[in-house]
Amino acid sequence: MFVATFFHHSSWVAPTMYLLGIAMIAFSGIILKKTKMFAGEPAPFVMELPAYHLPSLKGVWIHVWERSKHFIVKAGTIIFIACGLIWFLSSFGWNLRMVEDVDHSILAGLGNTISWVFAPLGFGSWKGTVATISALVAKENAISSLAVLNGVADEENTRAVIAGIGSMFTSVSALSFMLFNLFNPPCFAAIGATSREMGGIKWTIFALGYQVLLGYSLGFVTYQLGSVLFLGQSFGFGAALALVIIVIAIYLLVRPAPAANKMILDRGQHAGA
Repeated sequence: MFVATFFHHSSWVAPTMYLLGIAMIAFSGIILKKTKMFAGEPAPFVMELPAYHLPSLKGVWIHVWERSKHFIVKAGTIIFIACGLIWFLSSFGWNLRMVEDVDHSILAGLGNTISWVFAPLGFGSWKGTVATISALVAKENAISSLAVLNGVADEENTRAVIAGIGSMFTSVSALSFMLFNLFNPPCFAAIGATSREMGGIKWTIFALGYQVLLGYSLGFVTYQLGSVLFLGQSFGFGAALALVIIVIAIYLLVRPAPAANKMILDRGQHAGA
């Protein structure tokens, strides 16, 4: 929806999101492998692949039905409950009386408390903050939250509100919002799966923290430099810090591997010889 709203004249934005996701996987693998925490013998990874053949119509139908049913159940439970909670918090004040202005609601108070965290990314309004936090439940919640908070009930009006005059997003901050939510932890279900796979709270926190840091850094660099290049904002501390982040990322990518990895590489070269 953000691509259709802010970048409908650019066909490269949506594919770039997918390609950037793949690139960040490779980037993360390289820089993490060059840390002492992940240095050492590589663990063998064996995965059995299924036999590839043309799918049958029955198989396609079953797959489509299962996916559709999964989304319907998700939309009718998690997303519905989240939207109901957001409506309640945005309709009532701290005295539990209904408010006429959403800016005086419980949700506005909570959002304004932490909105400063996302201000360097360009969406520091409390509505943008609430949409980002609600996306941790399910990514679809970001859009439904924006619709509920702006009092609209369909995609066309939601797009008009977030991209209109005096809106909460510019094209640059919209791209920043997309990048942050792309690399932010996907949803509560994925966080639970991560915890099971990691086998401990320590590695779970590390994985989630890395995702948040990566998304925040990409959003920060995009907004700070994009505002200077495309919106005419003057070059300031934020843009300078964005350049520092880029330099650090390049250094982490090209720096030499630690001693443990070098020993493994040397043994491999000797064995080949």
